[in-house]
Amino acid sequence: MQRIERNRAAITVDYTTVDAARAIAALSQTELLRLAALARLWSRGLPEDLGWRDVLHEAIVRVLDGSRPWPPAVPLLAFLSGVMRSICDDHWRRVRREALRRHGDVAALDTIVEDDAPDPERMLAAAQALAAIHQLFAGDTQALKVIAGLSEGLTAAEICRRYAMQEGDYDTTRKRMRRKLMRRGFRFTWGAR
Repeated sequence: MQRIERNRAAITVDYTTVDAARAIAALSQTELLRLAALARLWSRGLPEDLGWRDVLHEAIVRVLDGSRPWPPAVPLLAFLSGVMRSICDDHWRRVRREALRRHGDVAALDTIVEDDAPDPERMLAAAQALAAIHQLFAGDTQALKVIAGLSEGLTAAEICRRYAMQEGDYDTTRKRMRRKLMRRGFRFTWGAR
């Protein structure tokens, strides 16, 4: 009897991993295309032997094997995007370290600062895109509320609560925004509710 109990104790199920596996399996074709676009964005400039597909697959593997546990409160697409960014950042850190080692700059190796801040080019592009989006929706108070909520990282339910919006109004506004952004050539990555 003790042996059976010991074996039962050894079997653990990580429900977050199971939930993540189910959520990944349930991704729609549109969400998969968004993930591919995010992978292309984050892997931009990586060497040829490490493509965007490798980055995407590695992110999914890390979520499924539990090394990067998915907090269910975070939208899955946003979380996977963060994991892919982290993978690419780690790769660039290794490349920098290797280059310094090859050139014998041991002093510089000791002073490498782990910096997760986006590069100035991305920050400028993001600021310009945000300014253009605000200008595009300047007369649409509902859209500006959604933009403000999304920029603070709020979920759809939190945006509805904060701005006293009905779920239907939120969905309608989001669809209207998506159509207008797509007509203007913007690429975006907000997930489904």
